[in-house]
Amino acid sequence: MRITVMTADEQIISLEVAPHESVENVKALLEVETQVPLQQQKLLYNGREMRNNEKLSALGVKDEDLVMMVSNAAARSAPSNNSGLNLDGSAVDPGAFQQQLRNDSNTMAQLFQADPELAQVILGNDLNKLQDLLRQRHRQRSELRRQQEEEFALLEADPFDVEAQKKIEAAIRQKGIDENWAAALEYNPESFARVIMLYVDMEVNGVPLKAFVDSGAQSTIISKSCAERCGLLRLLDQRYKGIAHGVGQSEILGRIHVAPIKIGNIFYPCSFMVLDSPNMEFLFGLDMLRKHQCIIDLNENVLRMGGGEVSVPFLQERDIPPRFLDEERYSKEASSSGNPVSLIFSYMLLLKQILVNGMCYLLCDSMNCFQTLKKSLTV
Repeated sequence: MRITVMTADEQIISLEVAPHESVENVKALLEVETQVPLQQQKLLYNGREMRNNEKLSALGVKDEDLVMMVSNAAARSAPSNNSGLNLDGSAVDPGAFQQQLRNDSNTMAQLFQADPELAQVILGNDLNKLQDLLRQRHRQRSELRRQQEEEFALLEADPFDVEAQKKIEAAIRQKGIDENWAAALEYNPESFARVIMLYVDMEVNGVPLKAFVDSGAQSTIISKSCAERCGLLRLLDQRYKGIAHGVGQSEILGRIHVAPIKIGNIFYPCSFMVLDSPNMEFLFGLDMLRKHQCIIDLNENVLRMGGGEVSVPFLQERDIPPRFLDEERYSKEASSSGNPVSLIFSYMLLLKQILVNGMCYLLCDSMNCFQTLKKSLTV
């Protein structure tokens, strides 16, 4: 038959045992699963302690029943003597405690994920702050343990109560989440690191800058301040005003129809949408990536232009200005929304006829290019 064992830290363990198995043998199986010594285990069934020499069938344990496992009070207090911590959670020797953790790179890596505040304090030089934080964490653990003991008391009183079943379900779900997190930390730790976005060195109208390469953005964007620095604001066509929708809204000031950009040692024509956004300086979008047949080669970490005629390396993190960190966050949020900034532009004004100097221009392609159709107006 199968029984389910829930530990004090809400770990769920499923065991296949014989109906006439002794409690002592069940504890031996749990020792393998939980690393808790047999002598320190205390099993409870329907609120009653199960003794080592008793049989499961004699206790009335049936298939799919729930058994609680807690540690003896002596077992909980014994390790504190050798843990290097006082009863209030502070370190006996804070300097030695700090140095021991600093020398353990694996523990520090896990600590940065689980408790970055404590990890930063350990790397610092303020031992008093370390002691205060250790005491705070101890109080939090004590409060959590008290809440768990109260929940266990309710579960032991009536394990088939609706609320008790909900708590068991939540514990099983949390166990799966924790195991998934632990597996990712062990086998895919790089997934917890910050992803460095793709930047390349580029010149726009002879002005060098760091261009953010974003294949998830439909149009190439330049900020008003960057366009002014590059001497292009005088070419701004304000007939193409609109609103860029994504995470929030940004005003489209207009369009610069063509300007030279230099990537590597070759010049390419490029058009931009000009946004009044302090979070975006220059974004090389999908329209120009497609036009110039670019290849984002992540294996070689380069951007290839013209099908490979020119390749420029993506910048390392040290080469990216710190002020671009907010820009990365802004663009990442926008792309994750499914409607990236520069993907959905309000072309309501462009879908109307644009009258200039007595000629009528009809918008034929609102994504990349405009075919000019000239005809006389009859008034």
